Amino acid sequence: MLITGASGFLGSHIAEQFAAAGHEIRLLLRKTSSREFLTFPHEEAIGDVTDPSSLRAAVEGVEAVVHPAGLIKARSEAEFRAVNEEGTSNLLKAIEERAPDLRRFVYISSLSAHGPSPGGEPRPTEAEPKPVSAYGRSKLGGETATRNSGLAGRSVIFRMPVIYGPRDPALLPLFKAVRYRIAPLLRGGRNRLSIIYASDAASAVVEATTAEADAGGRTYCPEDGAVYTWRDLLSAIESASGRRALMLPVPLIGYQAAGFGSELFGRITGQAQVFDRDKVREMRRRAWVCSSEALREELGWRPSVQIEEGARLTHQWYREAGWL
Repeated sequence: MLITGASGFLGSHIAEQFAAAGHEIRLLLRKTSSREFLTFPHEEAIGDVTDPSSLRAAVEGVEAVVHPAGLIKARSEAEFRAVNEEGTSNLLKAIEERAPDLRRFVYISSLSAHGPSPGGEPRPTEAEPKPVSAYGRSKLGGETATRNSGLAGRSVIFRMPVIYGPRDPALLPLFKAVRYRIAPLLRGGRNRLSIIYASDAASAVVEATTAEADAGGRTYCPEDGAVYTWRDLLSAIESASGRRALMLPVPLIGYQAAGFGSELFGRITGQAQVFDRDKVREMRRRAWVCSSEALREELGWRPSVQIEEGARLTHQWYREAGWL
């Protein structure tokens, strides 16, 4: 099978689990991609989803394609769309041309594509998507490309909530904040969210890719079975770190100012920033929650790591890797 984005956080966990299960895997990598986490047997295909000509050879002879590759930060919405939407479309076209008998295509999307939960409860997967950020719109574009392709009936879409665990750079600032005993919180940290530990997210993808059951055309959202607040997450990090942090409520205008400052720095340096005003538009929503009920019932998947253990394992990895 072919796996894109395997040099990244979730992609490396997905590839690692497939390899551990004895599957022969081919990884789509750029020449400049890090191989730091790719310590398992694999074949490499050099290419990029934005370069259609590089994808034809990569997809030849594979039975399944798992596609977590994508941008989580960009300098513009056009840059997001070029990779997350158009890149997905390029990959699908290459499959239809060179691997028309593909058994399964798995697209790793985001809850950002579906939008927040105004009532604080999971929205049905078939409810109208209402993304509130450029990133969310670009991931929805990837979903649309998947559903409009000739592979729609053989495709599975995963809308991932907040993912955390070893190798994750996104939540590292929260662990660092607790280390320095201060945690700035928007709306007092009472916004609600679903989360999933990285290895559990990866196991859901492996199950959907290899399942005997026909999961084609389905959309799933793995989560650990609970709904948390940001305060809950920070409390788990405090417990893992053995430190107490001053939880400091920060008004929305403070986050907006910080987002603008980060954007300005990005423009000056020419570097994309994860935190910007668009990210604040997502953070200000009161709930980002989903349900894994369909995934549990249809594929028998179950999460194995809850927040306290997950925070401890993540903190331990950060320390051992020298990230913290």
